Amino acid sequence: MKTTPSRIEFGIVLLPHFTLPELSGFLDLVRLAADEGDQSKPVRCSWTMVGETLEPVIASCGVPVAPWETFDTARSFDYVIVIGGMLESRERLTTATLRYIQRLASTDVTLVGISTGVFCLMRAGVLGGYRVCVPWLYYWEFVQRFPSVDENTLISDQLFVVDRRRITCSGGYASIDVAASILLRHMDAETVHKALHILMVGNPLKGNAPQAAPPGVGPGKSSHPKVRRAILLMEQHVGTRLSLDTLSEKLNMSSRQLERLFKAETGQGPQEYARHVRLRKAAGLLETTDKTVAEIASSCGFADSSHFGREFRKQFGVQPMSYRDQQRGEKSDLAARQVA
Repeated sequence: MKTTPSRIEFGIVLLPHFTLPELSGFLDLVRLAADEGDQSKPVRCSWTMVGETLEPVIASCGVPVAPWETFDTARSFDYVIVIGGMLESRERLTTATLRYIQRLASTDVTLVGISTGVFCLMRAGVLGGYRVCVPWLYYWEFVQRFPSVDENTLISDQLFVVDRRRITCSGGYASIDVAASILLRHMDAETVHKALHILMVGNPLKGNAPQAAPPGVGPGKSSHPKVRRAILLMEQHVGTRLSLDTLSEKLNMSSRQLERLFKAETGQGPQEYARHVRLRKAAGLLETTDKTVAEIASSCGFADSSHFGREFRKQFGVQPMSYRDQQRGEKSDLAARQVA
């Protein structure tokens, strides 16, 4: 059995409009692993909700959760978990919250940012020099909000990243996997797996497991995790066209391995598949925005409008503007039929 401290102490900071599954997923696994059976006694672990005041914090679904201790009176913790959620949670960060996190950064505590909680850690200035997991949905907003960040340190194709005393997580039910990863540092695997079994969860996923693919992107659920991660990277860098060598390096495999794997899973090579990702993105922009063809070509990584037009015609059989007219015409006809 692993050497275990008298008790693992968790502090949990909820940001406004946090998402409840991330809190319940993390906390329930800790709760179940803390005691034998389902007694919820804080024997191996304890957990404390911490906030600026004792006023309830409202979850995105409207459920209020009140802190038990304030930042000024909170005890020492081994881990402090910052859970975000909706966009507003990043806009309502108080000075007290940021100062509390900054104060913790100078101690031995491990800071954990879940979902948009990573924005809070970044604003507090405690992620410099660390690799950071960002949900793919918020990747570009993260880059725009923190323009000085080194994009090479940002990971948006994995569930979570552990880098020394910083853990960052993409969110959702990956919070369970993060909790399992932390607990396995301190207690035997049987205890953790028993808790997972009670929650009806299988083996915990490792940090390098892929995030869920964006809608309309990527192959089915049976695809290899490396392929799914590659596709997320293609989507993330849709305007920059990652080279095969760069893509392979990010996935920690050789270019030849990646090509073989990609063809086996999708029937296409990585570069060909990336071209389809960029063209699908361009088609979506033609349908849903008024951007010019030149603007769309540039944002989707094509050299110029002519190159974009040729590739688009190969894929869809029409030029970009004709495609836009067709799609909008079909939507207008559908709307007219619904009114009639």
